[in-house]
Amino acid sequence: MPLLKLVFLVLLIRRGKPVCRLQVRAQPPELMKAGDFILGGIFTFRTGFSGSVSTFQTLPDPQTCLNINVREFKFAQTMIFAIEEINQNPAILPNHTLGYKIYNSCGMTNIIKAAIDSANGQREIIDERNCTKADTAQAVLGHSGSAPTVGFARILGRFQIPVLSHFATCACLSNREEFPSFFRTIPSDLHQSKALAKLVKQFGWTWVGAISNKNSYGINGITAFIEAAKEEGVCVEYYHTFGQEGSLHELKKIVETVKYSTSKVIMAFMSHREIKLLVKELYKQNITGLQWVGSDAWITDHSLTDSEGHRILVGSLGFVVSRAKIPGLEQHLRQLHPSQFPDSQFVRDFWEDVFDCALNGSVNTHRKACHGSESLQNVKSYFTDVSELRFSNNVYKSVYAVAHALNNLVTCEEGKGPFANGSCANTEYTQPWQVLHHLQNINFTTSQGERVTFDQNGDSPARYELINVQHVTSETMHVATVGVFDATLPRGHQFIMNGMKVVWGGGSHTVPVSVCSESCPPGKRKVLQKRKPVCCYDCIPCAEGEISNITDSFECLKCPIDYWPNTRGDTCILKEIEFLSYAEIMGIILTFFCLVGAILTAVMILVFFHFRETPIVRANNSELSFLLLFSLSLCFLCSLTFIGRPSEWSCILRHTAFGITFVLCISCVLGKTIVVLMAFRATLPGSNVMKWFGPAQQKLSVLGFTLIQVVICILWLTISPPFPFKNFKTFKNKIILECALGSAVGFWAVLGYIGLLAMLCFILAFLARKLPDNFNEAKFITFSMLIFCAVWITFIPAYVSSPGKFTVAVEIFAILASSYGLLFCIFIPKCYVILLRPEQNTKKYIMSKTKDIHC
Repeated sequence: MPLLKLVFLVLLIRRGKPVCRLQVRAQPPELMKAGDFILGGIFTFRTGFSGSVSTFQTLPDPQTCLNINVREFKFAQTMIFAIEEINQNPAILPNHTLGYKIYNSCGMTNIIKAAIDSANGQREIIDERNCTKADTAQAVLGHSGSAPTVGFARILGRFQIPVLSHFATCACLSNREEFPSFFRTIPSDLHQSKALAKLVKQFGWTWVGAISNKNSYGINGITAFIEAAKEEGVCVEYYHTFGQEGSLHELKKIVETVKYSTSKVIMAFMSHREIKLLVKELYKQNITGLQWVGSDAWITDHSLTDSEGHRILVGSLGFVVSRAKIPGLEQHLRQLHPSQFPDSQFVRDFWEDVFDCALNGSVNTHRKACHGSESLQNVKSYFTDVSELRFSNNVYKSVYAVAHALNNLVTCEEGKGPFANGSCANTEYTQPWQVLHHLQNINFTTSQGERVTFDQNGDSPARYELINVQHVTSETMHVATVGVFDATLPRGHQFIMNGMKVVWGGGSHTVPVSVCSESCPPGKRKVLQKRKPVCCYDCIPCAEGEISNITDSFECLKCPIDYWPNTRGDTCILKEIEFLSYAEIMGIILTFFCLVGAILTAVMILVFFHFRETPIVRANNSELSFLLLFSLSLCFLCSLTFIGRPSEWSCILRHTAFGITFVLCISCVLGKTIVVLMAFRATLPGSNVMKWFGPAQQKLSVLGFTLIQVVICILWLTISPPFPFKNFKTFKNKIILECALGSAVGFWAVLGYIGLLAMLCFILAFLARKLPDNFNEAKFITFSMLIFCAVWITFIPAYVSSPGKFTVAVEIFAILASSYGLLFCIFIPKCYVILLRPEQNTKKYIMSKTKDIHC
């Protein structure tokens, strides 16, 4: 029994034949022509359709297409023109011809059917007997819409049939995994979205609204725009979507948002159908003065002239593909006649619509009969206008791209081919994947000088013209090219304005302002407002020592240590350098008193030298007096080293010279004080004190005291000497040039030693203050030391607390005050006697005064 079943099954198999049967018949091509290679074309000659809603339980009723779309029919005629031009060109596809099958499809169902028909034809049965030549188109051109193209490109991609679109810009179509056979001669919306973001930024609009339709074209395009806008620093105040079939409530909600928003620029990424609905509703609510930025799907659409409120769109800006000229196309369009396509009902309808007459057999009985002499030669219409060939040029390039791919395929030399072992395609049985391979690698230049090539995703290089809608009426729409965007140029040079006058939103002649916050000028920085986008911010001044030299800076830059911000806070300027200069008033005054002191001292030296033999000069060791005067002159002169720009040598000299000369001065005063004390002790009976403190001992004491200070200074200079120093801490906007002490211990040791000698001198002078007047310098020394100590005790807090150059001035003042104190207290009384009371400067007078004292 099992054996009989097996035999019966074999007989059935041998009797059967492989058969493919057509399940559903699509509408036949509207326009067609035979050829060795067939190009399919899918266009929508009519917009809008009517039909029942599908229940997905039975086959839907055929849809009825409505309004004539002249632009789509013009695209189809451009395709036919390019094919005929190629067939007449012996340099392309020699000995081969191109044919076409162009479908007039409205509604997604008809578009998908047309695509499938392009893939497998309309034969009822395909079997071994009639499978001699495939009905498959070598490539399919279309559609103008992204959503329909996504639908059928996904299907044809599975069969590796190339699909070329002149208008589908959705960035999603660049996905090679989902659309492996898709190409386009129009840039992707990704490029358009980036270009639109740069456009918005170019005019300073950082606060915009965004509206799109609900299909993949609008959503993907506006999403890419929002991302690119963020990169450009542009914020989106609101984003809404709506569909052509959406509810009126949804549309009114969007209009309400637009009405109460603060942004004055709207990015509209949608088709002409949605923009018409939006503009109509805005017009009803009298919302005007908006700046529109549009996508290429509507910015140049001639049908906008029919919309209510079309004047709202005056001033709109948007990118479209570059305009081109196609020689011979206008003549081809004007030669169109229904007799060329006798089987096309659409051509008949188009003809009747243009001339408002009825052809033979027409159902339009209300129209007058056509007399047969109608011609497009003298007709002025959008169909015959070739002044704005943009997307038509993309159709033209698409046809030539396929032709060049097929030309490379048929002219391939065996052994040099691109396939396995250098093989070429069989032109009798060309496979779609072979055409696809050659199409991916085309690279040619059109007769108009435009280069055509595709990247790995099937995209064309991005180059746009910036269009400005300058005038709209119920019949015409005037647009002007005001700039270009070329993505192939370096960043920063991609956007180029041509200088043409721009009409702005609402017909204004001034650039509208659309910002959340005004720009922060240089000298200030942005601080973002809480819970708001980055375009909403406050401007606050930069902190001390910081600048911002650009507009809208987020951060301030810290000036270098030698620099400080100017009053505007936008530039770092060199800090003012401050030191006690000879040129300033304070320096001049101090220099004057230094020189006066030195001169007075020199005068006194001359006076004492001239009267050196007189008793008053010889008393109390005249040599110490001369040494004291010499040291005082050095004290006055060393003050000059504190004035002027500090240098390495001046810093070393000022402190050491001051320390040594003052010790020399105090040592001389101390010596004179000791002489007074010793002299009166020597007059006592049996005293020989002066033997131990004679002139030699006095000189040695002065030398000893001074050498101690010299040793202190040497140690100071050896261990850590003073050095020039830039003080940045005292004043933030100034540099104080001063002498750093090096070793603070050394400095205070020098001052401490001077103070020690001064206190010792003061004590001894105080003890000798009641001795006889003639020999008694002690009370003058006491007073001078009192001044000296008072000055230097006051000096310490004043020195520590004085800022900048005043520190040096305090030090000079202390030196001058103490020097003048010694000079006036010790030597002025003697000079007074020498010069004005010479009778008192005699030995007789002095001896008489001495006798009086002893009595």
